[in-house]
Amino acid sequence: MRSNCFQVLSIILFLSVFNISSAQSLQDRIASNSPDGYRQISSVHAGAGDMQFMGVVGADDLTTNFLYLHAGIINPNSGIGHHFHHQIEEMYVLLSGEAEFTINGRTSVLQAPVAVPCKMGDSHAVHNHTDAPVKWLNFAVSKEKPNRDRAFDLADDRVGASIDPTPIFVAGSLEKDLLRTENHPFEGNGIKYHRTLPPGVFTTNWHHVDHLLIPAGTQTEVRQLVAMEEVYYVMSGQGSIEVDDATASIKTDDAIPGLVGEKISLLNTGNEDLEILIIGIAVDKDKGLQIAKPLVEPKAMVLQMDFIVEEVNKEAFEKMYYSIYVPAMTVQDGYIESKLLRLYSEEESKEIEAEPTTYNYQILISFDTEENRRKWVASDQHQIAWPAATSLAKEFKWRGYDVMGDDVMQH
Repeated sequence: MRSNCFQVLSIILFLSVFNISSAQSLQDRIASNSPDGYRQISSVHAGAGDMQFMGVVGADDLTTNFLYLHAGIINPNSGIGHHFHHQIEEMYVLLSGEAEFTINGRTSVLQAPVAVPCKMGDSHAVHNHTDAPVKWLNFAVSKEKPNRDRAFDLADDRVGASIDPTPIFVAGSLEKDLLRTENHPFEGNGIKYHRTLPPGVFTTNWHHVDHLLIPAGTQTEVRQLVAMEEVYYVMSGQGSIEVDDATASIKTDDAIPGLVGEKISLLNTGNEDLEILIIGIAVDKDKGLQIAKPLVEPKAMVLQMDFIVEEVNKEAFEKMYYSIYVPAMTVQDGYIESKLLRLYSEEESKEIEAEPTTYNYQILISFDTEENRRKWVASDQHQIAWPAATSLAKEFKWRGYDVMGDDVMQH
């Protein structure tokens, strides 16, 4: 069985340290959906009329594949025309009024508050058919970071579209009667919660859409963002957010990015409920969240072998690895993978202040168990491969490790 080894914990910790150490202050991080920042735009994706619009949170505000939070007002008899994206997923959120939502050519009228995911490759549109403006949000997550995609417009404003009484697409209600006080990740007296949209709805690393209600005078227990980031949008109320050792005030229409590794708590300082929409984005939805709890038993082993190889033998040593060593291991029971590492040049090593060493090559081999590695050592193939390696080395040594966590980013 093949598996890829080494990295997620170090990557997560790196991202965490990088963000915390280099980010702006917490108060400055908070952005507000304010009409003062709106600009008017017309014929959005060939849609009818015009709307007021602003960017609230952008791709550079998080390390995951979060792309943007846009916000604004869709004017009466106006909207966003029918279009596709092939590299991003969006979600339209209606905070007030009602509008006609279209997904893949099917249209229904939805009442606020509601969230409609526009999955990657699905056509979508929204049209305010009423005589009153509607308050609107648009979240997006890209397949890769950064990838802003290029929309494919269908030249269809959806004005006068045929209406299905029952939506033929996914929609997540943000009504308060769906909120529950039990079985959720936010500890605190009387706190209510509902997972509006789960991970399976999305094909990107978009992980969840949550709806949270914190009663007056109540604070959530500290919760660490492990292998994910979140964006908190205050739907109503006022309070404060505590991130690690910093605290900042928040109010209706504020948006706050929560970064991977941060410890976060939310407090309602007002007299009314503090209602928050939460967007979660995984570092890697398929495997990143698996490291939330460290392993108790090792999942594999790695043998680290260091070699001193003189200049005259370097080319032959590298060729030996691919032509002899790897083929000899691939037929062994329990073999997982191996790596051949060549030390940086002396100049590069000095630049990064690396520890001095005379060993200039390293071979890492991984088996599912130490027992199977020892069977490899006793095999006929090892009797050929090991002398082929050591005959080209002036000196060598080795040590063994248990694998207690691993990850390899696929490219």
